[in-house]
Amino acid sequence: MTEYRERSMMARAVQLAWRGRYSTHPNPRVGCVIARGDTILGEGWHERAGEAHAEARALSQAGAAARGATAYITLEPCSHFGRTPPCARALIDAGISRVFAATQDPNPSVSGRGVEMLREAGIRVSVGLLADEAAQLNPGFMKRMNTGRPWVRLKMAASLDGRTAMASGESQWITGDEARRDVQRLRAVSDAILTGVGTVLADNPSLTVRREELGDIGRATEPSRQPLRVIADRDARTPPAATILRGGKVHVFCASSTIDTAPAQDLAALGIRLKGVAWKDNGVDVAELLDSLGALGINELLVEAGPTLAGTFISENLVDELWLYQAPVFLGSTGRPTAHLPLETMAEKVEWTVKDRRQVGEDQRLILVRR
Repeated sequence: MTEYRERSMMARAVQLAWRGRYSTHPNPRVGCVIARGDTILGEGWHERAGEAHAEARALSQAGAAARGATAYITLEPCSHFGRTPPCARALIDAGISRVFAATQDPNPSVSGRGVEMLREAGIRVSVGLLADEAAQLNPGFMKRMNTGRPWVRLKMAASLDGRTAMASGESQWITGDEARRDVQRLRAVSDAILTGVGTVLADNPSLTVRREELGDIGRATEPSRQPLRVIADRDARTPPAATILRGGKVHVFCASSTIDTAPAQDLAALGIRLKGVAWKDNGVDVAELLDSLGALGINELLVEAGPTLAGTFISENLVDELWLYQAPVFLGSTGRPTAHLPLETMAEKVEWTVKDRRQVGEDQRLILVRR
């Protein structure tokens, strides 16, 4: 019975943390429940960077009743001063007697310090309850802290015969309204969206979050926030009038030799940040690009790109999740493929495992991971 209660309380904390999915950037999503036995005294979740953390909100709701109670938290309480005071100290001052933390903070500079602070104050601490469920809250934060790179989601929209556009480049619209609204939610959880200059020139996309398409979810997002737009553009061919350059911050990753050219300086004059990275025969060095984005604090990266850049991510095994929206249409054998992958034998095939499959309007959405 006790184990069931503890799991139920942590499950509630995980549920609360998901409420901050669209608004906590760049901070991790965290939920907290303060309880005595089966009675919840207070609960909260981290809503926005710079605002109260989950523990502070739950303690505020519990008030004096928190003394001697148990805290269930999806992430190890912070032990350092940032824009808010350390949550470990708040739990100690409130008189909490026991803490369950689902996951340890992956940040190597602070990992374990919150737990240590609590234990030194005489609080019993257990780490690992519903750890897998809690880790799913923050795949990008966890990965960036461990590897320095963001979590990469590659999004594709394709026909039944695996085509993303007609031979002419015409591609609007392969999928239906419901699938396109689902992509807006995917953009809303992302810290940055990456595309290539070929897509910019062919489609002139905005790659912004259109909150009018999010429905109720739109109210849970930060109204003024747009994901960072990132363009892989070796020669700075992005037109200054391109739609993607409006509505938020944009970074262009080009060749180092391009930065001082006139086209690049035209972009810089618009406030576009230019970053020189290495390029290979098949395009940008995506590993170096990911390192650069990780250094910028990007936790979750959405790649919406053409077949060349998509193929590079796949061939170099740098995709954490593939989101494939498949429409019930054929575009024909001359249409453009989803990815350029010059494979010649069955032994070279790239295999995936279906993590989730569901119907989105008339289209099918698959979430896949590499085997």
